Parts: sequence; C-alpha cells; structure tokens
Amino acid sequence: MSRTLRIGIVAGELSGDNLGAAFIRSVRARRPDTRFFGVAGPRMQAEGCECWEPSESLAVMGLFEVLSHLPRLLRLRRLVRARFLAERPDVFIGVDAPEFNLNLAPALHAAGIPTVQYVSPQVWAWRQGRVAKMARFLDLVLCLLPFEKRFYGEHGLAAEFVGHPLADQLPLEPDRAAARAQLGLPADGEVVALLPGSRRGEVSRLAADFAGAAAWLGERRPGIRFVAPMANPAAREMFAQALAARAPEQPVQLLDGQAQRALTAADAVLVASGTATLETLLCKRPMVVAYRLGALTAWTLGSLGLMKAPHFAQPNLLAGRRVVPEIFQAEVTPERLGRELAFWLDHPAERAELEQLFAGIHRQLRQGGSDRAAEAVLGLVAARESSK
Repeated sequence: MSRTLRIGIVAGELSGDNLGAAFIRSVRARRPDTRFFGVAGPRMQAEGCECWEPSESLAVMGLFEVLSHLPRLLRLRRLVRARFLAERPDVFIGVDAPEFNLNLAPALHAAGIPTVQYVSPQVWAWRQGRVAKMARFLDLVLCLLPFEKRFYGEHGLAAEFVGHPLADQLPLEPDRAAARAQLGLPADGEVVALLPGSRRGEVSRLAADFAGAAAWLGERRPGIRFVAPMANPAAREMFAQALAARAPEQPVQLLDGQAQRALTAADAVLVASGTATLETLLCKRPMVVAYRLGALTAWTLGSLGLMKAPHFAQPNLLAGRRVVPEIFQAEVTPERLGRELAFWLDHPAERAELEQLFAGIHRQLRQGGSDRAAEAVLGLVAARESSK
C-alpha cells in the first residue's frame, strides 16, 4: 500500500479556490488518502483541505496598492513558510497568487520540497526578467493557456499546458433560454451582464463607471435589462452603493454568485479584466473589458515600459488579435463603456462571428485540465521519489 501523499497548497482568491478544489478532486481520484493543507478557500475546504488561512486574505492587486497590506502579508508569508518547512509536504502547489507564491517557493525549494506554480503569472506580458529567477526555484509551471508552455520552454523552465478546468465544466453550446428562465428574465429583449470584479480595490475603481454605463444605456434603450452576479458580499455592497448613486432610476438585478448563468443569459457583457473574461468567452458572449489600476501603478507600468503584451484581455491574447474592446484607465467612462456595449447589441452578425471564434478557443482549452494537472504533479513526485 502506498504511503499517504502530503500536498501543501496556497490558493489566492475565488478563481484560485475553484482551481484548487478541482485539482484536489482529481488528485484524490488517483490517491484517495492524499492530505492537503495550506491557504484555502471555501470550495477547497469543502474538498477536505486543511485551512491555515482563507484564500481571500491574498486578494490584493497593484504594485502600490499592496503597500498598505504589506506588513500583514509578509507576516502571513513567514508563518506559512515556517509551517510548510515544519510539515515538509511531498510537493508544494502555488495556485495563482504569484506575488505571494513566487516569494514563498524559493525557501521551500531550497529545503528540498518540489515546487509547482499552477497558473502562470503574466511574465510574458510584463516584467519578463522574472522568468530567469523562477527557473531557479520552480520545478514545474502548469499553464492554462497554450502559448505559455512555449514561452517557458524558450527560457529553460519546465512547463505543461494542461488547459483550463472551466473549459471542461462549461458546455460548448450554452442554453440561453434556460438561463433566462432560471433568472426570471424574458425570453426576448436585451440583457446585459455587469461584472465589476471580485477584489475590493478592483470593484471600488470600476463600480461607479459600470453603474453609469447601465444608466447611459438604459436612457437610450427602453426595456433593456441588467443582471449583476456578485462574487462576494463585499462586492455586492459596494456595487449596490454605486448603483444607488449613479443609476438610481435603472433597475439592476443583483445576484449572489450565478455568474455562469448570468453570462449565458446575456446578449453582451461588461466585465473587469481577469478570469471572468475567460468565463465570458466560454459562455460565448461578446464583451467589453475594463481595467483600472491605481494611478501610481498605472504610471509606473507605462513610464518604465514594463508592459510587453499588446493586449491585456484574455480573449484578445488567446485570439492573437483584438476581438473585444479593452478599455484602460482614464478611457473607462460610462459613455465609452455604453457605446462599446451598444455596438454588440446593434450588430448581430458580428456577435455571431465572435461566438464562433470563442467556440474554437473553448475546444482548444478543453483538455481535462484538472486531471492533467494532477497527473503532472503526481509524475513530478514519483520522479523525485525514484531519484532518491
């Protein structure tokens, strides 16, 4: 009988929690007695992961926005590192949260613990110099996007393209009629989904303009309906306040979760840049992507030339060209967002063409992601054990 496998894991935010939970299920399908412990969200905990600290503790974005949280995060990293070094897991998996995990991995690697980063940081987009450092303390990167494996191979870092678990979970042909019925929306008529993000800073920077865009469209398109799936209670409260201030006359149906259902029901989507844009793509919906950083972070990225990728929206990166609008910083205004959404609503032929493109990308990403990730990690552990 094989011994109990012990996996240390740190997942950041809602998307990391989802990936971590699916990964745990896939590993346990192969090694049922595996023990998981570390920083985990509610879905990972539901799969039996021992939680030292909740994932949402790591939900901070921006170069300078993180400063106010830095003492807490450094303290947390010291504690987590000490516990992992004491526990000595058979492998460490950092799920997303690169600023935390890529600073935690070096000490674990130096102590002889194999280290894996699940979800590539966007080193191909900005701060490419990080790759050389990563190669010194990471044994493997599990990539969700196909072009990432090639990028790491060119820099001498082992990587596997595993596909995205969301692509496995979501149907290739979404049922819009069923989604609308489940949300109590009319079968006909225009519906726009609003997703202003999940992190507090992200929502605070976008909520007012998203609400303003709803008001702008509502004034010009009588009968249009809006649904807004909220990632957590804090995001819901902040967005509700923004709606009351910026769109008091425009009804918006706020939902707790149910993002996939809202996306499937929509004709067009206004979405914060991030994992939600990939979810929107997999639901085959045209979108307008908005991104706003703190002013100092945005200035630093621009003035130092740290941004290397031609796009920041995942659909554009995956398509290799601009297929959906991506609106950045000062360009994010209610009128600009509203006009871009109106384009999708007024051009059904362009919507249909985009849906076909998204269907092809969906098939490309549908690789059995969680199972492939589990196989890659178990293979790494087996190779390490056989070399001892």
